[in-house]
Formats: sequence, structure tokens, C-alpha cells
Amino acid sequence: MRGMPRTDAPLVVLGPGAIGGLVAALLERAGHPVTVVGRAGSVAQVAAHGIAVESDLVGSWTAQPAAAAQVPHGACVIVAVKAEGLEAAAALLAAAAPAEVLSLLNGVEHLDALRAALPGTRVVAGTIAGETLRTSAGRDGPLTVRHRGRLLRVVAPADAAGLASVRALRDTAADVVVDGTQAQVLWLKLRFLAPMALLTSRWDAGLGEALDRDPAGAQALLAEVAAVASAEGVPTTAQDLHAILAGLPPTMRSSLQADVEAGRAGELDAIGGAVQRRGRSHGVATPALDTTIAAVEARLR
Repeated sequence: MRGMPRTDAPLVVLGPGAIGGLVAALLERAGHPVTVVGRAGSVAQVAAHGIAVESDLVGSWTAQPAAAAQVPHGACVIVAVKAEGLEAAAALLAAAAPAEVLSLLNGVEHLDALRAALPGTRVVAGTIAGETLRTSAGRDGPLTVRHRGRLLRVVAPADAAGLASVRALRDTAADVVVDGTQAQVLWLKLRFLAPMALLTSRWDAGLGEALDRDPAGAQALLAEVAAVASAEGVPTTAQDLHAILAGLPPTMRSSLQADVEAGRAGELDAIGGAVQRRGRSHGVATPALDTTIAAVEARLR
């Protein structure tokens, strides 16, 4: 592994979508020079107009981060692309020989893909929780990000405390928690994200209504996800997951739900498919999960 990254290494956010745009804006607001790297259209939009944030927690402002099409060599990189952008992101990173990488993707399987593309580089997976949507429709104004509610939490494993990106995030308005193992960090989120994303997408409803549409089916789904999380080393019960979901705003929607509404599969495989595959590897039957994923796929068809 490389040693601690230089403090003067450039700080980069790869993927200026809802999460990446919010993270970049928060870092710049906290006084950290940051460069956004993404597709040509997004890079041009950010360079010309910046990133406009509307947040219930932090307020509204327009950030003006630098924007580039390539990752600077030796950068400290926060990866915030969606699952479908992982392969392209890995190629960009491999060409840049980054000092460190902190991934904020959903799911669990992206970590192996990034580490395979970056042998010898410190690659860590964290999570970010909060209802965040990219709302700008055109290129004639700033890239606009809407953050709803008071929840905005970044979690990284305990051994990532020294990463430059983690230290920089601690200076922002996000609640940054550095604790636990790598597997715990990923599964503590995926165990509630998977049922939330799948149920809201299946029923095209807010979380509260989605839980109540078919209570028996929802309970079966929670039990299966809990069993897979437990097999992955994060002891969980269906009751635990129901309490977590019931504590979230009943109107909360998921980014997968927005993708499905737009006719895109989005992170269906990265979230639901990953739980399916890990369940099979542990011999955990997942009929309710299989049925729910099939129902979401049917909506896409």
C-alpha cells in the first residue's frame, strides 16, 4: 500500500450527480479546493454555472468548484458515480494513479472492482445517507442538487480515519462517522437501503405507503435481507430493519425509484442483485426478494 497521501494532493469528486454534486459543494463551502470530474456535458455545466444546492439542513448556495474531464495524477478521489458508471470510473482512476480512493457507491460489489483496477492504491468504501436528487434538467444553468430532510451522514471504516478525503469531509456540515470494519460499513447501509429502494420502486410510493401495501410481503423481504446481512457478519433481524425504516420520513423516496420512473434500471442490480448473490453464496433462500426484484423489472418492461 502507498503511505499517507501528501496534504497538497488535489482533492477530486468523480461523478457530479446528486451525491457527488452535494459532496463537492460541501467541500468547497468548507474551504477545500476541489475538482469535479465527470462526463463532458456535466463538466461544461459546472465550469460555466457551478453547482446550486438547496438543502433543508445547510441552506441554499451556489458552489464554483473546478471541473475537468480527467482525474489529476496523484489525486485524493471521492468516487460518487452510479453503478452503471463504475467501469468508466475505474478506467479514469487507473490512468491517474490516485493517492487514495474513497468510494461512496451503493451496494458492496463495487469495492472489489475498484481494487482490481488500482492495485497498490488504498481503496476504501464508505457510505452516505440522505435524500438527495439532482434536479437540473438543462445545461443553461447550474447543476442543481436538492437535499431533503435533516439526514446527511457519511460513514467510513475505522482504518480510514487518516485518509485526506475523510479528514476533509469532517470539515463539512455532514455528520461523519468513522467506525467499524469495511463489511460492517457497507452492510449497515445496504441492509435497510435494499428494502427501502426495492419497495418504493415496486409500489411507486413513499416509504410509509410502500411498507403498508403488502405488510406480509414486506415482512418476508425484511427477514430475508436481515438473514443475508447476518451471514455477512452484521447481525440483523427483520424487527431491526422495520424499526429503521419506520424511523425514516414516510414520504421518503429512493433514487432507484426515480430511475425506474424514468425507465432506467439504475442500481437495481447493484442493490437488489447484490443481496441476491450474497444470499445464494450463503445458502439463504430469498423468494420474497426475488419476487420484489421481478416486480420492479416488470415495471421497467
